[in-house]
Amino acid sequence: MALLIGVVGVTPISAQEKPIKIGYLAALTGDWAAYGQTEEKSAKLAVDEINAKGGVLGRKIELVVYDFRTRAEDAVNAVRRMIEEDKVVALVGANGSGINIATAPLVNRYGVAQIGTVSTNPLVTVDEKGNVRPFSFRICFTDPYQGKLIAYFAAKELGRMNAAILYDVGNDYSHGLREFFMASYGGYGGTVVADLGFRGGQDVDFRAQLTEIRDKKADVLILPNMGKEMALIMKQARELGMNEIVFVGGDGYGEFMWEIAGDAMENSYWINHVAPEDPAMQLFFKAYKEKWNDECKEFVNGVLGYDSVYWLVDAIARAGSDDPKAIRDALAATSNLALHHATITIDPANNTPKDKDGVVLVAKEGRGQFYKKIKP
Repeated sequence: MALLIGVVGVTPISAQEKPIKIGYLAALTGDWAAYGQTEEKSAKLAVDEINAKGGVLGRKIELVVYDFRTRAEDAVNAVRRMIEEDKVVALVGANGSGINIATAPLVNRYGVAQIGTVSTNPLVTVDEKGNVRPFSFRICFTDPYQGKLIAYFAAKELGRMNAAILYDVGNDYSHGLREFFMASYGGYGGTVVADLGFRGGQDVDFRAQLTEIRDKKADVLILPNMGKEMALIMKQARELGMNEIVFVGGDGYGEFMWEIAGDAMENSYWINHVAPEDPAMQLFFKAYKEKWNDECKEFVNGVLGYDSVYWLVDAIARAGSDDPKAIRDALAATSNLALHHATITIDPANNTPKDKDGVVLVAKEGRGQFYKKIKP
């Protein structure tokens, strides 16, 4: 933290200098609005803090925010406008792999870097042939690693050896996490007894799939999805009398899920990137509440959005320029950068932080709480 703040605070802001524009792609409306609204507030908080300490390169940062409404086509249009009309030098977002996969060809063609916040599918930063997308980055770990963490936790920590999977057939994130869980679970001695799908945004009744899962005697249900559907699945499972099965998911967890699932959320487990109890993040939570008069409920999105802005501004400072290519090079060269939630070093082979710890959250007493950190 001190390193970055010291860098951006060196030069006083000149009134004659135009601000440096950075874009932010967030789902402010639609099914992911709870995530996106938190990211927007966190990014604005980061920009205010950075500008108050002198900005970067003697200039203020100006945040340009677009709502992609949880739709890939809106995200592509927003990114095009940010680059062509607003002249952003780089951008942060989105919080979904499918969105970043859709925008990746655009940012790489224009030569403007994009940082995904909770975009864990490998194809966000690496193409189908395994070549790195030079202008695509992420601040989170990837689905292969997350899938392995879920498999390890279910089998080795919980001792649950008969897994069912219920995934969104139309979602890149869900497909990836399912695939990588299955690739690791057998190695830990587990068996997948049911592998079933649904259509996100359309299906709201999961009783047929859940009945099959119950009949096949699964002892753990893996939910590689985003918030709303997972909450409905857990609620309906308990209504069907599935009281012994344990729910385990990934970073699609959201605090708003409690409003839908209620007590069905209790004692479910979620592999994630950060924990609200992390002492290093308490100043952030305090500042967020003071600025917005609100708790940062979707804390994963809040923390990763906040630190993505700090990382980007640090790269601009190290580049010594607002040239998008120089900023890209600085992002790729990031080494041992102390952000608020983690210290990151970027692997140039995939533009992803190396060897980040996985955090397990347990849903308990109405909120996600720190359970433990794991590495397989």
